[in-house]
Amino acid sequence: MQQQALVAGIDIGGTNVALGLVNKQGEIIWKDSFSTKQFDDFTLLVSHAAKVIKTAVQQISSAYLIGCGIGAPNGNYYSGSIEYAPNLVWKGIVPVAALFKQALQVNSIVTNDANAAALGEKLYGAAKPFNDFILITLGTGLGSGLVVHGQLVYGHDGFAGELGHVIVENEGRACGCGRKGCLETYCSATGIVKTYQELSGEESSLTARKVYQLASLGNELALQAFELTGKRLGLALANAVAYTSPEAIILFGGLVRAGDLLMKPTEKYFEANLHNLYRGKVKLLTSTLNESDAAILGAASLVWQNE
Repeated sequence: MQQQALVAGIDIGGTNVALGLVNKQGEIIWKDSFSTKQFDDFTLLVSHAAKVIKTAVQQISSAYLIGCGIGAPNGNYYSGSIEYAPNLVWKGIVPVAALFKQALQVNSIVTNDANAAALGEKLYGAAKPFNDFILITLGTGLGSGLVVHGQLVYGHDGFAGELGHVIVENEGRACGCGRKGCLETYCSATGIVKTYQELSGEESSLTARKVYQLASLGNELALQAFELTGKRLGLALANAVAYTSPEAIILFGGLVRAGDLLMKPTEKYFEANLHNLYRGKVKLLTSTLNESDAAILGAASLVWQNE
């Protein structure tokens, strides 16, 4: 029987870790997930993930592992580390690639989670037709992956394209990065909750899903929260176009599941704020991939693209 080479694709998020085994054809043979926050010590997360992955490989006939790709907030492709990620419980610099390489005994590569999602979208999703696009992830925070001439843009230090940390409000909301007024404090799952709380005066525990449910039922304040979120996001995306002149901007992540509640105001303010040079040239799309699948596929492709 012919042996089957597989790559582990891992997406480390602020809430969950998604992991899967991917073959050369881009098929996810197996996948699983677990809570991020149960591990205060990152080495314990690595040990748990490695154990789960090894068990899965053993249960797949003639399978063997050739590498591991990891997408994570503030993941640095060059250093292999997570560096000062504001939305993760582990602070400072975490040597992710080295720890997974030691645990799995295979080559391990790290990049920013949004970069990984952009790779997945380019290879298998809505970005297939495009060589120049921006992928925006809207989850706990706001991430972005910039693709120019078919290549991810990393910059000289691995941190190009941090659109979530563009300041959109002087002395605005406190951000986990230590500054104030960053885009992700307004345009993210946590951001829309904060907007609703400010509008309603409620300080009770609330989730983005609840804000969505209220808006779906016609709650005026929840609808206003989506309108304000779309206004900020549309303006920010219109400004981002000026940097790379993309063919498309693709929105991805949990908040995008709100559909027209988010997309309609975003599209309205995006078009209203685009420079005349770019009008009618830039598509605003949503991901065609399952949220966890895109991140897993993108992370795995870090290894497969070099094989």
